[in-house]
Amino acid sequence: MASTTPEKHVYSVWALPPDDVAPRLKNLMEGLRAEFTGPYFDPHITVVGAITLTPEDALKKFESASKAVKAYEAKVERVATGTFFYQCVFLLINPTPQVVEASASCCGHFGYNSSTPYMPHLSILYADLSDEDKKKAQEKASILDESITSLSFPVTRLALYKTDTEDKTLKSWEKIAECTLQPN
Repeated sequence: MASTTPEKHVYSVWALPPDDVAPRLKNLMEGLRAEFTGPYFDPHITVVGAITLTPEDALKKFESASKAVKAYEAKVERVATGTFFYQCVFLLINPTPQVVEASASCCGHFGYNSSTPYMPHLSILYADLSDEDKKKAQEKASILDESITSLSFPVTRLALYKTDTEDKTLKSWEKIAECTLQPN
């Protein structure tokens, strides 16, 4: 009898901003999309990047990773730009030991090895823009929310998302699970 290989998908783990901070971030993101286009996505800090797993394995790893991480503080350092679609314009998060450790712990549970050092960030625009337009979008972010660089918030929730990185419309992206972290 032939065995069937379980279907695999691409997953990511996100740190979610609290409910009282998310609307502020969504307004900023909406203001940038209005001028520079780009798909809608929920505000988040990526904790574990895209990794291909079966649904069961992803959930099991997410549950064990979530239990190992305590709530932590995220502080925005500055508005920055990146070199590819998923890091077009973002809020660079201060890489405190707690922020870096949360990612390292989760990555360990997922068996995820990144080819680059962890750069905590909260993307506010996904797009393929010229360097000139990225600079304009970066400046626009500071105009839309003048005090965004002093934003600090507690990360008390993690979420497991199905994130097919080939789908730049993000229409296939969906939240699979969410957990509340233990207080620190």
